[in-house]
Amino acid sequence: MSTASHVSGRVYLVGAGPGDPELLTLRAARLLGRADTVLHDRLVGPGVLELCRPGVELIFVGKRRAEHHMRQAEIQALMIERARAGQVVVRLKGGDPLVFGRGGEEIESLALAGIPVEVVPGITAAAGCAAQSLLPLTHRDLAQTLILATGHSQDGEPQLDWQALCRPRQTLVFYMGHAVLDRLADRLIAHGLPPDLEACLIINGTLPTARRITGTLATLPGLVREAEPLDGPALLVVGAVVGRARGPA
Repeated sequence: MSTASHVSGRVYLVGAGPGDPELLTLRAARLLGRADTVLHDRLVGPGVLELCRPGVELIFVGKRRAEHHMRQAEIQALMIERARAGQVVVRLKGGDPLVFGRGGEEIESLALAGIPVEVVPGITAAAGCAAQSLLPLTHRDLAQTLILATGHSQDGEPQLDWQALCRPRQTLVFYMGHAVLDRLADRLIAHGLPPDLEACLIINGTLPTARRITGTLATLPGLVREAEPLDGPALLVVGAVVGRARGPA
């Protein structure tokens, strides 16, 4: 039986967008201005937390590959605890909460606990990075399908449908693909994509420090190694549309 009617607090799963604070929704900015507690990720862009009201409690719950500051179960328990104490809780996530943001798990745990929850969407990294690069993710002459995939899994090797990914006239966008770029490129080529297909890695997309490294499936891993060290979130885009990018590299 739900206990939501006895809970005075509320949780908002808020998308912080791809980095640039000006890409937040008005709803997200307003909630940051009234939250009692904000649980924020590592990928929340600089300047976003400055929109929080004075006196708010900021709790860093960020994760990076093989390094979790706070485990997912602990994050969920903390949200429930604060909401039951009557607080307005914002769970602030980079990009969109429901695109590789574990928002589904958090919604389920909050619902089971009877906690009122609302999702505030954010601009996902694929859309934000492509916009800054003037890179069309779909194009009627080049790509009628857009696939968003993760480059990371629990054991570091994504379990993906490689045959489906390698169909023609598609754009592939891999989140968290930097660390496994070589393996991703090898798998895609092995399953039928041409080695000379355009590909790019976008680092720190939408921020002033953004950088785009462009090559092909065969050459991009080497170009990225030459450019190391690269610091910041990275997004891999694969497809003929990469050649139509007109934004700064």
